[in-house]
Amino acid sequence: MDDLKMAGFFSSVAAAFGTGSVTIATITSSAPGILGVIGFTTTTTVALPVASVVAVGGLLAIGVREGLKIAHQQSESQ
Repeated sequence: MDDLKMAGFFSSVAAAFGTGSVTIATITSSAPGILGVIGFTTTTTVALPVASVVAVGGLLAIGVREGLKIAHQQSESQ
């Protein structure tokens, strides 16, 4: 049940961050068609919602914690 509580905690923290986003990459390339021929460019932004970044980080932390707990239990049993 502790894992469910922690997952719920991370979901509520992620929801508290709202709808902001983190820009991962900005890509500039030539525009399609005749505009690209005369030198115009277009910019594409790759972004992730902040809530997903926080949630994934929390889930990774839970996974590492569980892995360490299992490793510790195995070392104690030997």
